[in-house]
Amino acid sequence: MKRVEVEVKVLNALGLHARPASQLVRLANTFQSTITLIHPSGSGNCKSVLDLLMLAAGHDTAMKLVAEGADAEAAAQAISGLFQNKFGEE
Repeated sequence: MKRVEVEVKVLNALGLHARPASQLVRLANTFQSTITLIHPSGSGNCKSVLDLLMLAAGHDTAMKLVAEGADAEAAAQAISGLFQNKFGEE
């Protein structure tokens, strides 16, 4: 099983609130891989809005994105792009 780890940073001003979390979940669910965000306070399944909101990741928070599965590389690239584009907020 392929495993990809990349660092992502919350660049949008309001952090990982409900709207960007739902965008992330929608995107993550298009992949077969298991996708996890690892935050200093814990980790969250990227296919669960509640898990992502519980991370309370504010602006400038750095986290590790871990994707495991057949399409892990594509998943990591797509999701890190979402973070880089500030979830379309700015």
